[in-house]
Amino acid sequence: RFEFCEPAFVVGNCLEIASDSHQYDRIYCGAGVQKDHENYMKILLKVGGILVMPIEDQLTQILRTGQNTWESKNILAVSFAPLVQPNRNDNGKHDTVGLPPCAVRNLQDLARIYIRRTLRNFINEEMKAKGIAQKAPPKRKRRRCRRRRINTYVFVGNQLIPQPLDSEEDERMEDDNKEEEDKDHSEALKPEEPPRNLLREKIMSLPLPESLKAYLTYYREK
Repeated sequence: RFEFCEPAFVVGNCLEIASDSHQYDRIYCGAGVQKDHENYMKILLKVGGILVMPIEDQLTQILRTGQNTWESKNILAVSFAPLVQPNRNDNGKHDTVGLPPCAVRNLQDLARIYIRRTLRNFINEEMKAKGIAQKAPPKRKRRRCRRRRINTYVFVGNQLIPQPLDSEEDERMEDDNKEEEDKDHSEALKPEEPPRNLLREKIMSLPLPESLKAYLTYYREK
């Protein structure tokens, strides 16, 4: 459905990235950045790139406008746990983290993207001609029930002690909630039918070799 590349994951401390790492168009940091590491994070941006990170209890968006110029603006006040500080190995040096290299796509990948994009445009035009709107299925919301409690008071000696007591209405609501939970649980156990993948159906109907069809679908079976 989408044309972005397959994601690549690297485990490591982001404050130990190798100095020869390439720069990025978009960076998001999900932990509090200390003021000392602000410039370190900004250097990882390309010119025109955007960095979003929490710093000094403010979620900050930074746009790199030039080699040595940035524009910053605060989005909202936040509270994040701080970044884990780098650890030194036995030699007293940091263990650098290597990121995946940025390689130009080969001709096969570019051809696959173009073919899938063309087929997707055909599908969109067909759906528009039929008046079918492309909408994501709505998520089912659970109904919340408020419980009402009646407090009773019991005399113990000279003291008045409150004691909660469930009313009949509360019991009925508990039974209804239990029935709804059982119903939701039974519905969750039912296997859901996956949505139709029109792009895959269009690819599989083409008069092409099976190996080429598999390549166009990224060798996925669904």
